[in-house]
Amino acid sequence: MADMVLLQITSTKSQYGSERRFSKGICVSELKGKLELITGVTALYMELELYNNKTFISSLDDSKMLGYYSPENNWILHVIDKNPNSKVGEFDDLSKVEKYELKEEEYDKREDSVRNFMKKNKMGKFSEAAKEAEVREAEVEKEEEAKGKTFKINDRCEVSIKNFPKQRGMIMYLGEVKFNKGFWVGVKYDEPLGKHDGSVKGERYFTCPPKYGGFVRPSQVEVGNFPEELDFMGDDEM
Repeated sequence: MADMVLLQITSTKSQYGSERRFSKGICVSELKGKLELITGVTALYMELELYNNKTFISSLDDSKMLGYYSPENNWILHVIDKNPNSKVGEFDDLSKVEKYELKEEEYDKREDSVRNFMKKNKMGKFSEAAKEAEVREAEVEKEEEAKGKTFKINDRCEVSIKNFPKQRGMIMYLGEVKFNKGFWVGVKYDEPLGKHDGSVKGERYFTCPPKYGGFVRPSQVEVGNFPEELDFMGDDEM
């Protein structure tokens, strides 16, 4: 995990300051989005300056990471509002702030929002890497569901989970669940190596003895002739 640094946040828009911890690995463009929520200065009109006490260190470049400037705890990150229509201290008096909930469609239309800024610059969830990851995730989920739909309730199965020994059991539930997204398989294990009795967070999906129930992804399940293993049988017994 990248190092964290505690910075004193000041702004031309307010007479009050605050302090926040940021990762040195955060990109300055992303940092502006976070500072928008703290200072009320729109990211598109924001300029950042770094000070050690009263000594000017540098202006911050959007394309660089915060750690590039080697900030130390309690340095000052000064936010300059370049919007000609802004007024100093306009948000200091909270009685003057209109309180309302902005609808999603209205927020999407705003040109000066963090979301619009991130869209235009293909950052965060709007980046190409994020879109590719989303496509891959959707493809994997389709494969999981397709495999899960080949199973049947009461099928004998063997479950393979990384870093755990294989466990046999019986399929008791197939489908979506409330505690997570995607297609899941509910299994009653032959041994008490599960996590519950078929009920998760107050929702019952199937019934089994306590510690015999578990939910796994279809890719972790193999259906077949998996008879219950009898641990008490000796090596010479059939």
